[in-house]
Amino acid sequence: MPTADRLRKTNPVHRYHRTDVLRILHITARQLAQWQKAGLVGVAENYSFFDLLQLKKVRDLRAKRVRSAVIRSSLEAMQKQVAGMENPLLEAGTFSTGTRVAFRHEGRAVEPMSGQFVMDFSPNERVVPAKVKAMHTAETAAEYFARGVALEEDPKSQPEAIQAYNKVLELDPEHAAAYINLGTLYYNRQDYAQAEANYRKAVEVDPRYALAYFDLGNVLDETGRVAEAIKAYNTALLLAPTYADAHYNLALAYEKTRQPRRALNHWRAYVHLDGAGPWSTHARNQIRRILENEDLKVVFRRKKT
Repeated sequence: MPTADRLRKTNPVHRYHRTDVLRILHITARQLAQWQKAGLVGVAENYSFFDLLQLKKVRDLRAKRVRSAVIRSSLEAMQKQVAGMENPLLEAGTFSTGTRVAFRHEGRAVEPMSGQFVMDFSPNERVVPAKVKAMHTAETAAEYFARGVALEEDPKSQPEAIQAYNKVLELDPEHAAAYINLGTLYYNRQDYAQAEANYRKAVEVDPRYALAYFDLGNVLDETGRVAEAIKAYNTALLLAPTYADAHYNLALAYEKTRQPRRALNHWRAYVHLDGAGPWSTHARNQIRRILENEDLKVVFRRKKT
């Protein structure tokens, strides 16, 4: 069986937990569930930066009283009109025309459901490009952040991603997500001192950021400070009780410190939250192993009598 260290779950690319998405976008769990049901965004517990951008556009259109069904139909119509366009919300600018959605693409504004070109009097909107090479010169923290996210996908361009995130922090020293992504780039390079410094800065500027505590726990565990890692994982779970990966890593940490009963609770929580795949198989095996321990058998029998 692989060692516990190799089985630790990490976030190599920054992901926003569901609770972070609700807080950042100022939306309710009910709104998110409705948009998921309408097929405007996938059902998940963790979201990418581009998912966040897509949700922001959906939120803005809904705020202008464009119905979810109309947004969905407009997206499908736009995909049919422009070959190769996978996600019009990210690849084209959007604006509302009364109760419908229009898109800016290649210098023209079109309302895809009718197929008509329309006049666009709204301010131009930044569009997330498909490739890094197509990006214009970034000027704002948000644009540098988007550049960093795109650059870090290719290992060869990760040094440029680090530069982009550092520029974000020059412009916005309290940009917690930039600290997280920068920390993760250093973590993957095994530069644990720099990773920890950035994760701690993320915690400092946003104490409600569950992912920051999770990633901090990972680097503390990696550097042998398991007791501190346990505290960090527990804090992440206080902020986001359904954070499956935090339950997984906390269970591993409790096993390292020979606390199988505490580990058992978190293995069970992980299986409940994420019941498919190799990670859940490992969690189930750990549950079975702990319950087969003679000492715990006695404890469980005593609880039943």
